[in-house]
Amino acid sequence: MAEPPPGPHPAPSPATTARVALVSGGSRGIGLATATALARRGHRVLVGSRSGRAAAGLTGLTCDVTDSQQVEEAFARAERDHGPVQIVVSNVGARDDGLLMRMEERTFRRTIDTNLTGAWRLLRRAAAGMADTGWGRVVLVSSVAAVLGTPGQANYAAAKAGLAGLARSAARELGPSGITVNVVLPGFVDTDLTRDLPPRRRESILSGVPLGRSGTAREIAETVAFLTDEQAGYVTGAVLPVDGGLAMGH
Repeated sequence: MAEPPPGPHPAPSPATTARVALVSGGSRGIGLATATALARRGHRVLVGSRSGRAAAGLTGLTCDVTDSQQVEEAFARAERDHGPVQIVVSNVGARDDGLLMRMEERTFRRTIDTNLTGAWRLLRRAAAGMADTGWGRVVLVSSVAAVLGTPGQANYAAAKAGLAGLARSAARELGPSGITVNVVLPGFVDTDLTRDLPPRRRESILSGVPLGRSGTAREIAETVAFLTDEQAGYVTGAVLPVDGGLAMGH
């Protein structure tokens, strides 16, 4: 058997430390796939949703991100029953499409409140507990619409684009406390959120994807899960596309 080359050898990577993770919007699609991926890594996964229900093996929490009091109560319950929440994934994605000139202001405000302000509510509440432990991972799930723009989705695209500014500002503020904040930018993924698109619209989008197919929820989830690992501790303030090349260069 050949001798190993001289010199120091890297130590094996440490096993993932089990932590408490909260995934908002984790009852289906990318959120459920993310919750499952984190559970496979040994984390105690809590799924926040309006219904408070969760898939088998996961723990449900009632957490409407448009309600600051519910966000506070969800974190308080999690901390009381399971310990400090050190991983937070904000995955809420609500669409209310309409052409710009026909869109009512309340529609625009509601979409911003759910997708952007909701993520801010989670991040604000999570930061204090993470700072106390000196370790934290936050991942905000955005959309390729944030960088490409999508006709009929000015409200949704604006909200998802805002996540990048939120994450980068938070990354600078929270980095000294051992907290990373990143954004994952999914492309066209086969979920309930995209299945209602007209066939021609789906074909038009897929024609611009170099890989020639839609993504899967699990492919997005594994990227999110990587950003929560110890090994991703030097990645913060990043906006990471997982889009089959759809938005490359943006």
